[in-house]
Amino acid sequence: MAKKKLDVKTLKDLREKTGAGIMDVKRVMDEVGDPKKAEKILKEKGFKKAAKRSDRATDAGLVDAYVHHSGKVASLVEVFSETDFVARNELFQELAHGLALQVASSEAKDSRQLLKEEFIKDPSKTIEDLVKEVILKTGENIKVGRITRIKLGEK
Repeated sequence: MAKKKLDVKTLKDLREKTGAGIMDVKRVMDEVGDPKKAEKILKEKGFKKAAKRSDRATDAGLVDAYVHHSGKVASLVEVFSETDFVARNELFQELAHGLALQVASSEAKDSRQLLKEEFIKDPSKTIEDLVKEVILKTGENIKVGRITRIKLGEK
């Protein structure tokens, strides 16, 4: 029986979703044959890699702000990376802004609480999952620092 040829678009999609290398994606797809199963396996492997990076120093990063269009809620979030190179990366900046948006709509008092929340733009993943995805794609440790939410009239 002939082996089914892998679709390049499927490989590319899995690589983008998981941050895994193309050869890893191909190997897992060869093993399981199902993109959904492959995605789950690749993410699990990737999250293990992200955990290994968690001890690396994060001395760079940025602070991002979000102000709701009503002007009544604002937030600040501090996000750390290992290098300025990653801190200037569009993917990292999108993460920081997404976190600032999350903080504005959140009741979390600190980053530990924030990491456990469902991401408002995609409730299928937590904030911690979102951060780990960016860790995989950038290859650097990323940590969420201080968060602040200000709502008009609240103390």
